[in-house]
Amino acid sequence: MIGKNAEDLLLKKAAKLVQTAEMLLLVTGAGMGVDSGLPDFRGTQGFWREYPALERNGLDFMSVASPRAFRQFPDIAWGFYGHRLNLYRQTVPHAGFGILRKWGDDCPYGYMAFTSNVDGQFQKAGFDSKLVTECHGSIHHLQCLNACTPEIWSADAFTPVVDEKHCVLVNEPPHCPHCGGLARPNILMFGDDNWLPHRSVMQQRRLEHWLKNAERLLVIEIGAGTAVSTARDFTHAVAFNHSAPVIRINPREPEIYGHANHVSLAMGGMEALQRIDDFLIVSG
Repeated sequence: MIGKNAEDLLLKKAAKLVQTAEMLLLVTGAGMGVDSGLPDFRGTQGFWREYPALERNGLDFMSVASPRAFRQFPDIAWGFYGHRLNLYRQTVPHAGFGILRKWGDDCPYGYMAFTSNVDGQFQKAGFDSKLVTECHGSIHHLQCLNACTPEIWSADAFTPVVDEKHCVLVNEPPHCPHCGGLARPNILMFGDDNWLPHRSVMQQRRLEHWLKNAERLLVIEIGAGTAVSTARDFTHAVAFNHSAPVIRINPREPEIYGHANHVSLAMGGMEALQRIDDFLIVSG
């Protein structure tokens, strides 16, 4: 636990990094959505608190978030993902997203985002979809469960009706327009051999092209932990390859090493972004 003076010094340092950056890379994990009221499924008990019906059925996150679940008990698998789809559609992104957009718009060479989240919150907050890389896919897009076609299509036409008490879908699930079989979210799941990655791959290529000649790049990482470390690993790779400073915002795992200008902030995303922005306003 650090004192307020030391915390303010870190926030001022972070504000200076934002102020002097010419390119901004936003990297987010599950913790980014917590301030919008979204669950981060921290640990099995945290998952079961959100979905007690799945505990009664002996199912944990890895069991239900898998293609096998769609084959063995599709009503439960779609109950889980249908509930999440409805939740993400209803959720209003917190104010931190707007702060990040403002900072990115002020950067001479712009900004891009890389997220391991599948919730579509960046796009809902007004970010151009061409600036977002969703490395694990998106719940707002569907594919054939058996990958009979490479097509990925929007989930907009599907409105799940979920019995939340039992976590089961009660209306007709979406079907593949080609073979008529069951459709699933275009999300990388556990034990997933049939995920269609090309939408995410195209996003990644745009990001890699943007990073190719990066100058005065700043990485802001929010809510990316070590349990599923895809986003955090990406931060480390970019920081190393481009000698870029990182502002890591994480209330539980904020530590980062290897660069004199790295900043670790042990707080939630919205609080940290608002407080950094306050220092920017004062200094600007």
